Amino acid sequence: MSFLVLQAYLKLIYFDLYLARGNFAALYNKVRMYPLTKNTPSPGAVEQICAAVDMACIWYWKEALCLQRSAALACLLKRYGVPAQMVIGAQQMPFKAHAWVEVHGRVVNDKAYMPELYGVLDRC
Repeated sequence: MSFLVLQAYLKLIYFDLYLARGNFAALYNKVRMYPLTKNTPSPGAVEQICAAVDMACIWYWKEALCLQRSAALACLLKRYGVPAQMVIGAQQMPFKAHAWVEVHGRVVNDKAYMPELYGVLDRC
């Protein structure tokens, strides 16, 4: 589990660099184009990887925002053979945007009602 937390921590740093430069398009493309490995995910892989990202966020030196956290999680899940999608949603009044990860249409790193609360803008 500790190696998985280290991988998650490094992904948080990686995507933090994109956010620091304001390069949202590059972050989006990196997640969208991240290859899904052919490995069959182990039972409980989604829960283990989500827990590793949560732990990495606890140890991260600053608050990991939803876009950074979701990008890191989606890429790690894909690395371990889980067909994950990062979803970006927004509500108009008052304007708020949010990002989360879904696997087979099920929210895995947030509340299940996120798609209803925020209109889905895009899935990558």
